[in-house]
Amino acid sequence: MNGKVRTAALLAVFALLLLPLTAGTAAADGPSVRLSTAQAGTGGSLTVSGSGWRPHALLMMLVCGRSTPSRGVLGGTNSCANGDGRAVTTDAKGSFTRKLPVAEPPVPCPCVVHVATVEGAKAQADAVLKVAGHAVEPLPAQPSGGRLSILTDPRLDGADGLLTWFGAPPSRTLVFTVGNVGTSPIRNPVFQVGTSHGVFAPQWEDQEWRGTLGSGKKARIRLPVELAAGAHGDYTVSLKYDGKVLAEQPWGVGRPWGVTLFWVLVCLVVPAALFRAGMAIVDRVRPRRAGGLRHRGLRLPELALRLPGLGNRKPGAHAAPPTASTLPWFTPDSDPNTAGRLSAPHDDSPTSPTTPTRKGTT
Repeated sequence: MNGKVRTAALLAVFALLLLPLTAGTAAADGPSVRLSTAQAGTGGSLTVSGSGWRPHALLMMLVCGRSTPSRGVLGGTNSCANGDGRAVTTDAKGSFTRKLPVAEPPVPCPCVVHVATVEGAKAQADAVLKVAGHAVEPLPAQPSGGRLSILTDPRLDGADGLLTWFGAPPSRTLVFTVGNVGTSPIRNPVFQVGTSHGVFAPQWEDQEWRGTLGSGKKARIRLPVELAAGAHGDYTVSLKYDGKVLAEQPWGVGRPWGVTLFWVLVCLVVPAALFRAGMAIVDRVRPRRAGGLRHRGLRLPELALRLPGLGNRKPGAHAAPPTASTLPWFTPDSDPNTAGRLSAPHDDSPTSPTTPTRKGTT
């Protein structure tokens, strides 16, 4: 009996020792946030600690209004003091400690310190904070009855066209199926579609779905999504309803290579056109040489000399008689053909020019 009692006592002691460890493991199943103080004034600071997060995860800490841990942040990051947020990276155990300045959110309290992951798998946690001196208003009544739930994974339909290759805004259609798991119908639900790039927060846009979704019914919804002109890279499309993110879908946007090709052609064509225009101006303002008009490097007199039978001949004029030969071994005075014309005029009488003529009577 004594042995059995001792064994039972030892088992009870071991159970008591393991109880805190088991409780700590259960508490660490999800991310949690703790504050050094539950109330602080604007301009002060507090220490935010967290545990149970993904190791080496990048987190963003914000002071948000119109929020409670049970309902989340109503209105998204538009209800937070985004300019005074702080980023923090968890350690290898998924814990962190960081100081956060206290700032008034753009909407009234109740307020929380909202901590959420920036990239990767989405996770978030809230801790109640009372901002001293900031207005407090009750939260809007929570809609009762109808509740939407995503039934299928969302997808992006569509493809890029030729204009998108030249920088036109990429566009897709977000297609998903939702079901009403509540007890009352939902009329004309308003969804929020957001697109984010890298570590930047999503830019939300309200889109209304026209129709009525009864209790226990489902519907296939298609919402357009469009990015800015020239956008490229890895984007994330998020779907939110009633302040809660229902789904996220990655979107890889290709680079608009047509724009790059256009600028390459501009850099090649414009200098060539300017060079041709400059050469044309230089050719026009260059002074002309005497002796003929320029015609692509060949003057008209040269053209006339190269064509046989053409010269300075006037229409209707007869060919001139052949002139005297000008042989290279004859000078103008010794040329036989020109001797008669070049010599002085003389008398052709048989009397020798050297015989003197007597005058008078005999």
